[in-house]
Amino acid sequence: MPSSVPSFDELIGNCSRSAVHLEMRDSYAVDYEEGAFAAWRNGFRHDPADRDSWWRPWLDLVSATVSRGVVMRRARIVSEPVSEYIRFEHSGTFTNVAAGEQVRWLPRRHASDIALPGNDFWLFDEEWVHWNHFSGTGEWTGEDITNDVAAAALCSAAFESVWSRATPHDEYKIQ
Repeated sequence: MPSSVPSFDELIGNCSRSAVHLEMRDSYAVDYEEGAFAAWRNGFRHDPADRDSWWRPWLDLVSATVSRGVVMRRARIVSEPVSEYIRFEHSGTFTNVAAGEQVRWLPRRHASDIALPGNDFWLFDEEWVHWNHFSGTGEWTGEDITNDVAAAALCSAAFESVWSRATPHDEYKIQ
């Protein structure tokens, strides 16, 4: 990656207005989540009253970013009935919300007429797109970062369309 392209850490650290994240997969096999997913499958649930047990570096970053005045929003497009992995994500999303991130859920059947990019993404200040690439089984395979105007416009329009239809986390009920 050329040095003129900022890293994810630089993008989130330097954004000043907005950081939005669109997730469109029903499962992820991301290394840092596998242990947590296995524990959840075995019955572990975070205790909302025991913040010290679930607060982690990502939530520090979210909190610091939001405290700078950046609006952080995450939207998840999910198939229903939801996958076991989405149940796991939903169970722990209160931690993101506690850190200051706004999260919404959109059933996939309500996204059929939205022009969506082919990959999950982060969009920073409606300018920089951070694409995440995953294999068919959900392993993270890499990233691309661009400030291509057309890509940023597509991501912005897609995210706003999803956001306007999606249900806030505290109202979205897993069936």
